Amino acid sequence: MTAGRTIRIGITGPIGCGKSTVAGWLGELGAIGIDADDVAREVTGPGMPATAAIADAFGPELLRPDGSLDRAALGRIVFADPAALARLEAIVHPVVRPVIVRRLEEGSAAGAPAVVVEAIKLVEGGLAALCDEVWVVVCDPEAQLGRLIARGTDRWDAEARITAQSGLVKRLTPAATRLIDTSGSLAGSRVRVEQAWRAAIGPA
Repeated sequence: MTAGRTIRIGITGPIGCGKSTVAGWLGELGAIGIDADDVAREVTGPGMPATAAIADAFGPELLRPDGSLDRAALGRIVFADPAALARLEAIVHPVVRPVIVRRLEEGSAAGAPAVVVEAIKLVEGGLAALCDEVWVVVCDPEAQLGRLIARGTDRWDAEARITAQSGLVKRLTPAATRLIDTSGSLAGSRVRVEQAWRAAIGPA
C-alpha cells in the first residue's frame, strides 16, 4: 500500500465469529474503528426519523415508554423472517451509510494508518466499495454457536440467527481480500490478524 496513506479495511462475516475482536486488535495496532452496529443504534435512538419508520413498519409496541426501541423484540422478528429483515435494512442502511462515509473521511484526515469498518452487511450495503481491503472473519459452527450462547443468547435465538446467515461466507468470499479464521485459540487468531495487518499496511 502507498506509504503515508490511510488504508480502509472492511471487516465482515457471520455473527459470533469474532469481527469485534479482530477490529479491537486492529485498534490496538493503531487503526480507528467504526462499528456499523453502533452507528445503527445512534440513528435509531429515541426521536430519530428511522426509529419512527421502524415503529410504523413493525408496530408501535416496539417502542418503549422513553421512545427507545425494544431491540431484543425487533431482533426476534427479523431474524425469524428474511422479508422482515430486508424491510428493516431498507430503513436503516440509507441513514447509516452517510455517517460511515463521514467517519472514514475523518479518519483519513486524522492521519491514522488505517480506518476499520466493521459491518455484517459490508458487501450487501455497498460499504465494501469504500474499502481498500475486505476481511471476512470466519469460524467453525461449533465455535460460533458456543460464543453466542456464552454472550447470553439463548440456544433457540442463537440457532435462528446462525440459520438466517446460512451461506453468508460463500456469498462474501468473492469480495474478500483475506479470510481470517478465528476457530482456534485467541493467541493463534491474533497472530493471523497481525500478519494480515502487516501485509495490508506495509513496512512501517
